[in-house]
Amino acid sequence: MWTANEIAQLCYEHYGIRLPKQGKPEPNREWTLLAAVVKIQSPVVQACNTPDKPVQVTKEVVSMGTGTKCIGQSKMRKSGDILNDSHAEVIARRSFQRYLLHQLQLAATLKEDSIFVPGTQRGLWKLKSDLFFVFFSSHTPCGDASIIPMLEFEDQPCCPVSRDWANNPSVEASSNLEAPENKKKCEDLDSPVTKKMRRELGTPAREVANGAADHQSFGKQESGQIPPDVSSSNLTVEGLASVTRIALGGAKVVDVHRTGAKCVPGEAGDSGQPGAAYHRVGLLRVKPGRGDRTRSMSCSDKVARWNVLGCQGALLTHFLEEPIYLTAIVIGKCPYSQEAMQRALIERCQNVSTLPKGFGVQELKIQQSDLLFEHSRCAIQAKRADSSGRLVPCGAAISWSAVPEQPLDVTANGFPQGTTKKGIGNLQARSRISKVELFRSFQKLLSSITEDQWPDSLRVQKLVTYQEYKEAASAYQEAWSTLRKQAFASWIRNPPDYHQFK
Repeated sequence: MWTANEIAQLCYEHYGIRLPKQGKPEPNREWTLLAAVVKIQSPVVQACNTPDKPVQVTKEVVSMGTGTKCIGQSKMRKSGDILNDSHAEVIARRSFQRYLLHQLQLAATLKEDSIFVPGTQRGLWKLKSDLFFVFFSSHTPCGDASIIPMLEFEDQPCCPVSRDWANNPSVEASSNLEAPENKKKCEDLDSPVTKKMRRELGTPAREVANGAADHQSFGKQESGQIPPDVSSSNLTVEGLASVTRIALGGAKVVDVHRTGAKCVPGEAGDSGQPGAAYHRVGLLRVKPGRGDRTRSMSCSDKVARWNVLGCQGALLTHFLEEPIYLTAIVIGKCPYSQEAMQRALIERCQNVSTLPKGFGVQELKIQQSDLLFEHSRCAIQAKRADSSGRLVPCGAAISWSAVPEQPLDVTANGFPQGTTKKGIGNLQARSRISKVELFRSFQKLLSSITEDQWPDSLRVQKLVTYQEYKEAASAYQEAWSTLRKQAFASWIRNPPDYHQFK
């Protein structure tokens, strides 16, 4: 029906053609992350579905985001007009919500064909049965999904682990996975990275250089290879590494790819020990800030939450008979572990129960493409091997939605690019995917529907503020409360006064 490479290629082409130069990384100096939501339409019944005539599907990018930054908590605003989190995955999801709002507007006003059809209850809509959505990200989500063992192979050339090693350990290593970003630095015996590894591992210089050249993130492993307790949040990566070491028949886990996301207050912290024991796995994490702490949860945590509550958020739940879930997630070429992805996005929530009707932990399909994003950190590093100067993350974020009016939005520091301090607070200084603007779109949708056709959840009481509308989505709020109690107790929530705007 579709492959990981087809999804990645579609997103990369869309990025190249539909997104402007403004907001993209400066050549040979900056890198960024890319994420997108792809709509897949598959015929419900296809009479001639034979091996010679496979099911024909249509694939369309309906939202896209780029970005790597977050604002610190001191820069947060109670007016809802700033983007707190501009990581690509979050930008793509907010852009997707903008697309869903537009599609609901089409459905409610009967102007054009929409992805929604009427539900069984008054004022509610549901997704057409032949549609589903795939999420793409050029890199593993920050946080728990990015804590990946790095393996050393003795007496082997510099080549990555085959992603089929679990099924057939003797299979020859493939070149589908890229080397970690420190590889070239580690090949230099006097580089700071090599010296640091020598200190931590107590390893002679030549062994560190050779080993570092051979470190790779391990690939897809059958679910039965690791005992059930490995996904426990009480397990350190050292424990995971010991099991992996046995499974790999002697391959040495020397370190982990580290995440910059910090453990949230109230969670057991990282050990900070050298090598593979540096991180604890399965924990909630908050994105780092430059000096000023953020209140933005890691992308691993957010995607795990979407896999239980849906991508639509509380506001849109008012109009939907059931949540809008992602069917699959595809990751671009980067250091990758199937186990880390499964643990971070699904297994941490797999025991959550007693959710309201329609909500549940989804069996998210997780795959990796072997196509590299042209503006990823690794791709830019490879191009500028002999260049001087520091490689830095791009400060801008791009939002794109499949909507007819002003689909693009380029922001920096949470505001439209070019916004001055004096301009902050004006209507022009709002991103189209900021909370306040999405709320405006929601209110516009509501005003286009006669009150007798409103869903019951909006007819019970007079609602005014953003917070009141969110709280009135009772089933969503019950599901979120259950998820927090049973899996994400330490989740950082913004105080209600940040949601009192009208």
